[in-house]
Amino acid sequence: MNIFGIGLPEMALIFVVALLVFGPKKLPEIGRSLGKAIRGFQDASKEFENEFKREAQEIEESVKMNAQLEESKQLQQVATKDKDAENLTEHKS
Repeated sequence: MNIFGIGLPEMALIFVVALLVFGPKKLPEIGRSLGKAIRGFQDASKEFENEFKREAQEIEESVKMNAQLEESKQLQQVATKDKDAENLTEHKS
């Protein structure tokens, strides 16, 4: 078991030191506070990730829309050139 790069023996040592420093009555309160802090960090991280994904999706949609508009403009230009060529050949005939 390896959490944050800390193995089981290191975790046990940290627990014993914390028990000696804070005492058995204060330790559960500290654990709760630490758990809340970690949960808050995870929530903020998920929110940041969701916001990042949402922005990336909006950019992707914008790029697709611009590509479609560019393609439409090119098709219109080709159609205009074709009509001009047809008109030229009709006038020459």
